[in-house]
Amino acid sequence: MTAVMRSSRLPRTCPLLLAIFLLLGASVQRVTTASENDPYRILGISRSASQSEIKRAYKTLAKEWHPDKNKDPKAEDTFIKISKSYEILSNEERRSNFDRYGQMDENQAFGQSQHHGFRSFHNSFYFDESFFQFPRSQDFADSKYLLQFAQFNSDVLPDSYKRPYLIKVTAEWCFTCIHIEPVWKDTVQRLEPLGVGIGIVNLSYERRLASQLGVHRVPTIIGLVNGRVTFFHQAVVQEYLQHFIEDLLPYKLVEKVTDSNYLAFLDGWRVDNKPRVILFDQVPMVPLLYKLTAFAFRDFVHFGFVDQGDTHSTRLLRQFNINTYAPTMLLFKEDTERPVDIIQARGMKRQIMEEFVSNNKFLQVPRLINQQLFDQLCPVKQFHRRRKYCVLLITGEDPAFLPGNKAFLDFASANKKDVLRFVYVYQRQQLPFCQALLHNQQSLTPQVVILERRNQAGKVSYRSVSGGWNGSEEDKYRLHEQLDLLQKEPTYLSSDATLPELNNEMAPMFFIRWMNAAYDYILQLYEDLLYSNWRGMMPILSLIFSALFILFGTVIIQAFSEPGENKPQKPKPREQTQTEEDASSRTNTSSRPPKKDFVEVTELTDITYTSNLIKLRPGHINVVLVLTNASKNALLRKFAKEVFSFSGTQTLHFSFLNADKHHHWMLSLLRSASDIAESEVQFDDDEESSDFTGHVLALNGHKRYFCHFRPVFTGDNSSDSSSETSFSDTKRNSRSRSRSSSHSRSRSHSREDRASFKRGSSRATSIDVHHKLDRLGLWMERLMEGTLPRFQVPMWPSLD
Repeated sequence: MTAVMRSSRLPRTCPLLLAIFLLLGASVQRVTTASENDPYRILGISRSASQSEIKRAYKTLAKEWHPDKNKDPKAEDTFIKISKSYEILSNEERRSNFDRYGQMDENQAFGQSQHHGFRSFHNSFYFDESFFQFPRSQDFADSKYLLQFAQFNSDVLPDSYKRPYLIKVTAEWCFTCIHIEPVWKDTVQRLEPLGVGIGIVNLSYERRLASQLGVHRVPTIIGLVNGRVTFFHQAVVQEYLQHFIEDLLPYKLVEKVTDSNYLAFLDGWRVDNKPRVILFDQVPMVPLLYKLTAFAFRDFVHFGFVDQGDTHSTRLLRQFNINTYAPTMLLFKEDTERPVDIIQARGMKRQIMEEFVSNNKFLQVPRLINQQLFDQLCPVKQFHRRRKYCVLLITGEDPAFLPGNKAFLDFASANKKDVLRFVYVYQRQQLPFCQALLHNQQSLTPQVVILERRNQAGKVSYRSVSGGWNGSEEDKYRLHEQLDLLQKEPTYLSSDATLPELNNEMAPMFFIRWMNAAYDYILQLYEDLLYSNWRGMMPILSLIFSALFILFGTVIIQAFSEPGENKPQKPKPREQTQTEEDASSRTNTSSRPPKKDFVEVTELTDITYTSNLIKLRPGHINVVLVLTNASKNALLRKFAKEVFSFSGTQTLHFSFLNADKHHHWMLSLLRSASDIAESEVQFDDDEESSDFTGHVLALNGHKRYFCHFRPVFTGDNSSDSSSETSFSDTKRNSRSRSRSSSHSRSRSHSREDRASFKRGSSRATSIDVHHKLDRLGLWMERLMEGTLPRFQVPMWPSLD
């Protein structure tokens, strides 16, 4: 009986002991797995390691265990663990969660749930998410697409100007995200090889980035092109996603080429200064791969497409002998009859297209149309063995210059070298740039200049080829001889100059830019209204309600105000006369209404010198009048009248300098200006004999240059151009006095100070001082247009 009872108890005790052993084994296994997946242990760092130490350890281990370099069978798994560990520890929020809650499992990022104990209990008894089809965390295949706030703004946002991005916004425990995951993966596998950028934003960890993108719910798919975010609102289908990317690309990115327009298409390089690429294919629509290539190189190359099945392209196919069985790409430069390069392949790859276009993105002799192109064609010298010389032709766009330009192109084609880059520029389009190389003179014949850039500030070493350039054999022989001497003796470039930035000849007009911005804004507003994006519309709604409140508030105040309050008071006769005189002077000076009713003119002293010149903000100019105690009142009145129409410009400041106190400052400034020719300013080393009264300087404190205005005589005698000459000729003074009836008020003021003028200067009368600023208004117009010569100074002289 006892034996029977003992044998019946054995089945009850054995399962209990078996369950205990299983729990102990599972616990030991979990502890071992947790220690193996500890990111600190995998990277070999302590828990107090800094971000720089984490990054250094990751780079070292990644190089060691990369599958392409390490042939160990475990290298791939180890490399995955290293990358995942760095992904966790490089993010402060994920690192903090891991330190607090620990690792979950191998497929889930560490520390992403605060219910570790509860989930461990269920995992021990095999209650996994897959049992209820719950969403698991991001697969490691998606981790390479994860975007962070800093990475997005430093890498993705600038790169969106070269290729479009398709970005998915998801979150942890997003049940709806599971349904679009298969379509998303297929779309990524299809679009990424074509050149579309892929990104994933986890809303649980990157709320700041999601807020910047304007995303507040998941799942959301957005497109990013040229820094502009566009939301995808259709059903998540692969075909719709591809059409969404194509619609984000600019309009008319690829031009349709047929027999009727191919000559105009190939000859368009003369206008936009770009090579031409034509793709011949059997499909009627432009392939997405070709559109993406055109978008990446749209600033350098113009793209065209020919449908080989179109009956309007038969002559084009026959002329260039196109094989209709495989896609063909032709690249044309200045020669529109023969392509300079050609590729043909059945399976056209992105790498092949990009390499083909990248190697031919400049013409044989490009035209300098902006500063960016000049920086790429003529880079700054970095090392002695990597010198680059630019052979620049300064010419014109008139038909009379075409033979010389064609001869320069032929010479460049026959003398191709790695160290030489042949370019040309239109003198009328880039006048300040050309004048810096031609000693501030406008050349009527084409000139050839060999130059080498020294630094990014615009300093170059150059040498002009004597004799000009008309394309003759003698000119070609002379230029060839100069280039041979340059390669033998690098110090052959003996002249130095500082070049201004090139004007952007292809920049659209302000009105066009404003219209494009308004169109984008209206389109965004329409999308917000259509899809009820009230968060994005809150700023515009707030602005509209504020404007309506101010408008109706003004109407209500005027309706309830007393009638007598709205009647304007009659001004006094003297004030009315003053107002009429000011209005007439404003009308005579300029038709543009100024923003201010007066001109602020401050004196340059030891206190204001630093703030008004040395530390002047970039883009601001200080217009300084040089005067003396004797001529102060008359010159200030005339100066205020001449510059009144420009006083509304926010970047202009007006000052005056007393030559009696700081006469040496003008001498020091003119001596230090390296670009001033001796004929520009005539002054004597003796301070007493140099008279700068009435001179005006436009000082750019940030870029350290100035423009100089000298008084010009406007009397009857046209042989004398300087007012200083008129100071010693009393007969001319009397004639100019009789001819200046339009300045009666200013002459009356100058009579009051006649005695002081005689004491201050024995060479001038009040009428002469008054006429010193007669042409200042024209000079100010040229200053605002940017056509005045600029004189560089190494540093501003001291006012002491």
